[in-house]
Amino acid sequence: MGGKGRFGLVMAGGAGAVALLATGCGGGGEGKLASGASAAVTITPANGTAQVKPDGTIEVKASDGKLENVTVQGNQGAAITGQMAGNRKSWRSTRTLTPGASYTVTAQARDDGKTSTVTSAFTTLKPEKTLSITDVTPNLKGEKVGVGMPIMLRFNRPVTDKAAVERVLQVTPDKPVEGAWNWVAPDQVTYRTKTYWQPHQTVRFQARLAGVNAGGGVYGAKDAQQTITIGAAQITTGDIGQHRMTVKRDGQKVRTIPFSAGNGQTREFTTTSGVHLLMERGNPVTMVSPGRQEGDAGYYKTVVNHAVRFSNSGEYVHSAPWSVGSQGSANVSHGCLNVSPSDALWFYNTMQRGDVIDLTGSDREVEPDNGWGQWQVPFEKWRQGSALT
Repeated sequence: MGGKGRFGLVMAGGAGAVALLATGCGGGGEGKLASGASAAVTITPANGTAQVKPDGTIEVKASDGKLENVTVQGNQGAAITGQMAGNRKSWRSTRTLTPGASYTVTAQARDDGKTSTVTSAFTTLKPEKTLSITDVTPNLKGEKVGVGMPIMLRFNRPVTDKAAVERVLQVTPDKPVEGAWNWVAPDQVTYRTKTYWQPHQTVRFQARLAGVNAGGGVYGAKDAQQTITIGAAQITTGDIGQHRMTVKRDGQKVRTIPFSAGNGQTREFTTTSGVHLLMERGNPVTMVSPGRQEGDAGYYKTVVNHAVRFSNSGEYVHSAPWSVGSQGSANVSHGCLNVSPSDALWFYNTMQRGDVIDLTGSDREVEPDNGWGQWQVPFEKWRQGSALT
């Protein structure tokens, strides 16, 4: 992510051009001649222009001779990339500008054996409202995550032009796999792959958000980036009716764990079937009956050890020494997977956020928005939540 004091620098042979929105820049001008003889070079925005729209375009044109190189320096934000035309008569920026920033464009042109340098200094609009990414999950330093892990973004405000924002969101895994963004809320978008990530790799997320016109007079404030490390492929499959689950790591079975699931007397006491992801862990965790007060029928408040959450509706794998006699043979819990203290400790120490736990055998399917239930949505339906479909 670009920080204050970082200077963008673009040479003549910049990266390939990309489509940009309307310029919104000030008029062109020959700028300020820095050295050499007068050269017919036009820089847009012209020298001294203020309030340039951040989604504008920098253009440099040479009516005589050819451009040798173009550099752009800014006092903050991301480096500005650009593309030189094949005939070296023009240069055009290929990304948006940082709001509220100062830029200096320096162009060198050569004609009849003489090199001239022309500059243009301008400032960009500082909008009243800007758009920022306030959270990228996963984001824990040094963390390895499971092969089911989505990338979840939260913005500081609802996004009006979702397509414009989504176009600048880039996910680059070392081992490519198809994926898509889904706008789960006006201020939240989530990336999920079609199949699980390949294990043992790095995934890089980048948002070239600075200067993007997000609609309603709101511009992206700054870029964002995150490096995500995918760990081993740890996938747990369990049958609620058979009271057992099997943990595999990179395709090899490493442990079979007997459990006692929800007793099914009510919907809330029924363990959900479907593809879940492990979300967090805690030791200890206090379990309190939802929707009940102390003294109500069915009220409970229990402290459990080595608990690993897999839904928002209160489902965990956790230590339950009181139900060891039922583990592997009967379902007696309030919806969690009760396991022995030794199995709970092993599971707690082994599992990664984003690991898959796929459960079958109950008549209650986990809802896609109940925790990290994104894998409950078929991929073709998932991708329909993209603003670019």
